[in-house]
Amino acid sequence: MGMKLYNLLVNKHAGIRHRYHKMHDGAHGAGKIASWLYLLWMNFCYYVLFCRFLDQLPAVETYEEKVLLTKQSESAYGAGLHPDVKEFTEKLLGYDVISFDIFDTLIFRPFTEPTDVFYFIGERLGQLDFKRIRMEQEFLSRQDCHKKNGHYEVTLEEIWNRIERETGISAKEGMELEKELELSFCYANPFMKQVFDGLIRREKHIIITSDMYLPSEMLRTLLDQNGFSGYKKLYVSCEYGINKAKGDLFSLVKKELPQEASVIHVGDNENSDVKMPKKAGFDSLWYPNVNKMALSYRPYDMSPVIGGAYRGIVDNHLYQGTQVYSMEYEYGFIYGGLFVLGYCQFVHEYCREHQMDKILFLARDGDILKQVYDRLFPEENTAYVYWSRAAATKLMAPYNRYDYIRRYISHKVNQEIPIKKILQSMEQEFLIPELAAYTDRDESGKGTGISLTEEALLTDRNAPAVKRFILAHYDEVIASYQKQDAAAKEYCAKELAGCRRAAAVDIGWAGSGAISLAWLVERAWKLPCEIVGIIAGTNTVHNAEPDASEAFLQSGKLVSYLFSMAHNRDLMKKHDLNKDYNVFWELLLSSPTRQFLGFGEELRFGKLDANQDGIREVQRGILDFVEEYRRHFENYPWMFRISGRDAYAPMLLAAGKNEKYLKMMEQKFALEIGVS
Repeated sequence: MGMKLYNLLVNKHAGIRHRYHKMHDGAHGAGKIASWLYLLWMNFCYYVLFCRFLDQLPAVETYEEKVLLTKQSESAYGAGLHPDVKEFTEKLLGYDVISFDIFDTLIFRPFTEPTDVFYFIGERLGQLDFKRIRMEQEFLSRQDCHKKNGHYEVTLEEIWNRIERETGISAKEGMELEKELELSFCYANPFMKQVFDGLIRREKHIIITSDMYLPSEMLRTLLDQNGFSGYKKLYVSCEYGINKAKGDLFSLVKKELPQEASVIHVGDNENSDVKMPKKAGFDSLWYPNVNKMALSYRPYDMSPVIGGAYRGIVDNHLYQGTQVYSMEYEYGFIYGGLFVLGYCQFVHEYCREHQMDKILFLARDGDILKQVYDRLFPEENTAYVYWSRAAATKLMAPYNRYDYIRRYISHKVNQEIPIKKILQSMEQEFLIPELAAYTDRDESGKGTGISLTEEALLTDRNAPAVKRFILAHYDEVIASYQKQDAAAKEYCAKELAGCRRAAAVDIGWAGSGAISLAWLVERAWKLPCEIVGIIAGTNTVHNAEPDASEAFLQSGKLVSYLFSMAHNRDLMKKHDLNKDYNVFWELLLSSPTRQFLGFGEELRFGKLDANQDGIREVQRGILDFVEEYRRHFENYPWMFRISGRDAYAPMLLAAGKNEKYLKMMEQKFALEIGVS
């Protein structure tokens, strides 16, 4: 009967079911009762008031929208919310006794939520849905404790005894594992470590006061291994049956201290660490919770485990308060770090599975990629190779004249470019004197009346004539590139010596860099090496040629990490090059090196991009993120398996509000996209 009623009231209509569970799940006490009343009300509205819209699922927002900071960096914003280390320490020195909270104050976890560690416990124990089970059993243990002892301060042992009773998992094994993981993940807050050390040097009386179910013995070990030693006493709520949240633990502390002592408490919780100490007669100094400060700037549309780790690392690093970073640095750290880390792991796993002998990181997008890759996998055979669209287009001229004409002529129409400059960019200066003598005729042989001069601008009117002029001299054009071809062949033969298969890694988007390299290596030069292109992302529905590389992706000649028409199609539809999305991503992989122009007796290079310091800052941010992530998760190889969808998530958030943040970042640079 109960199940029939549940199916009738809850399961029969998808919209009612969705709304009910959204309110009911995780609710307790009055919240549960309210959800049942809400369920009855919805059924009344549907059947009696004919509110048929309740049968429909509510519209789901496809992408998160948050207002990001555009006037200052996040670290600068965070630093403005509390005193710096020196001032913070000076405030505390005026008191006889200083009390510190532990978690989110002295100690950080590399997660958004402390309960994220339960994912790792469940994975080690081989238990599905363990995070929810652990949270549920803690709640029920607190209920049991209140019935028995009149308070909710439960111990870790009590929690695990209940888990063992309910699930059969060994309480001893579970407790030891939870303590082991907490000890391995937790680390000192750099800001508070400096404050704490400054107080210890001045021989101040320090105590630790925490609401926690972990035993004091384990907490002492945790504090000691992170450099927090020299304090006088540790107060843990579960061992006293009272807590900070209601103020009772502070009352106990007060009784144990000299009556005349001035006391201040430091912590992140506005109730437990600010309001309640004052109620007990202490002063308090608030240290804002880093994850709460960053809540408005982080993406949550991510897989739970990677998302929690990503947000925790970014929030802890930027908001703890020891350093203010530039906006360029944060662009790399927040938006590039997870992407580059995930992309490098993707490349690694692909190359290992497909037995690649060497990995070629194509200039210049490959600069930061190779730096990170070599840190992650120093034993692998990698090379930073000089290759660019400009160089490849000339080398491919004998085999793909359509693309040659398109890139040098069709794509330059109506851009106020003189024909002389067009020929110079093609390295066909010897043809400039031929312009005056050229008589243009259309395909039928009829004269067009269009005259070409070196000073004339390339327009849609004279572009066909310029194309015909080039084709009339095409044998000479091809001949002019023969020395470059020979030099490129020699260069690539040296890089690929002894290789049967190699991967060419690039940003994307059509994959022309890798495909042109593969054609030349395998077909034109007949070098005994197969080239497979690995790209971050492909062309999208917003390109004039959206499916340009689909056959190569399908055949496996190209492989895409972030998206393609075959996977993460929502990203493929969202990524709009007409809104400069390609630019935003290429900015993350920008390099403080010169543009590569082509091959010859020596490699030829062009100019440097603008804002060299900014580019280095972006790279520094990426490198720092990777090091932080490695430091916390090096013992969990599966944490480096970052999906393309998760890697794109921070950028999706940055693209909200009409790309306001990204446009601001773009203005700081002047990249020539696609040159090299």
